[in-house]
Amino acid sequence: MTGGVNSFQVSGYGPERAGWTRVFARDSLARRMDWPILLSALVLSLLGSLLVYSATRNRTELNQGDPYYFLVRHWLNTGIGIALMIGAIWLGHRALRTAVPLLYGASVFLILLVLTPLGSTINGAHSWIKLPGGFSLQPSEFVKITIILGMAMLLAARVDAGDKPYPDHRTVLQALGLAVVPMLIVMLMPDLGSVMVMVVIVLGVLLASGASNRWIFGLMSAGAIGAVTVWQIGVLDEYQINRFAAFANPELDPAGVGYNTNQARIAIGSGGLTGSGLFEGSQTTGQFVPEQQTDFVFTVAGEELGFVGGALIIALLGIILWRACRIARDTTDLYGTVVAAGIVAWFGFQAFENIGMTLGIMPVTGLPLPFVSYGGSSMFATWLAVGLLQSIKLQRPMSA
Repeated sequence: MTGGVNSFQVSGYGPERAGWTRVFARDSLARRMDWPILLSALVLSLLGSLLVYSATRNRTELNQGDPYYFLVRHWLNTGIGIALMIGAIWLGHRALRTAVPLLYGASVFLILLVLTPLGSTINGAHSWIKLPGGFSLQPSEFVKITIILGMAMLLAARVDAGDKPYPDHRTVLQALGLAVVPMLIVMLMPDLGSVMVMVVIVLGVLLASGASNRWIFGLMSAGAIGAVTVWQIGVLDEYQINRFAAFANPELDPAGVGYNTNQARIAIGSGGLTGSGLFEGSQTTGQFVPEQQTDFVFTVAGEELGFVGGALIIALLGIILWRACRIARDTTDLYGTVVAAGIVAWFGFQAFENIGMTLGIMPVTGLPLPFVSYGGSSMFATWLAVGLLQSIKLQRPMSA
């Protein structure tokens, strides 16, 4: 090459070392990953495995005589979740945008299957599909993702194309219609906890999209009216009504509907500042708190790791939310902003509800603690969401 300078020579590389540029490119991609989110989610999942093991190692009626039964499955769920995250990063959130109609249709089909004889009831909620090998699937966990992706696709389409500065009323109505269909089906199960999360997701997505505040206030008013109507017409099962009654008055039936909350508060309160020690909690070992490996896993942390352990879990969740907010703020397209904001609303409210119900400041709804609670469907969905967040950050221009 004459009259010019070899680009490899400018950077200090000779042509024989051209392969190193590809390595450098991969390293650049790795450096652009949001490591605080990734490491926080990984630590939460590993910490969750210890808490799940502590809660189930002596539960022979649950672990089939194998104290490591739930621990191994929790690790397996985490591994599959990480693989799904890698797949989401590889595909990219913009590529998944084109597949939203297919994903939405599949998720609605799965939650409809729950209402057929294929569905099963676990802990009072008819929201599961039994699979071979003793596994089960909770489709409502994946509906949260498809609602976020579907609403983001509709709300951002004309804005990202430059046709509109913000979503118009017709677009907002279409997005709400997309969200309402699966929400009504999930309500019929009934899975009130998941519906509550979906409502918060819808509000978060609309706020991030720049939709008129009139929609936000209107939906909040409609939600309040709808909640009263649902209560009055008897859509909720008796056990769900009892949970709200126990939340309003914890002393109403301390040995019955208020038992879970009372035992959870005793377990957390007994932990003090540093806890009784991992695997040494008397309330956990004595099996006083029901569903401690799933809905009430935070009580294990509170009792055995104390305030320090509980604060660590909250801090790690806070890091994920903080970094996700930064991704939503810094991305260059509205679609990415809305997807990230929807994930923030999902993780934030679900974590608040789960921890709040163990402290008695929120009603018991059966929602898992993201990344920590035992459960494959929840673990898969939350790690998929981490993959979406990473994809949004990675697909920003290099200068961003």
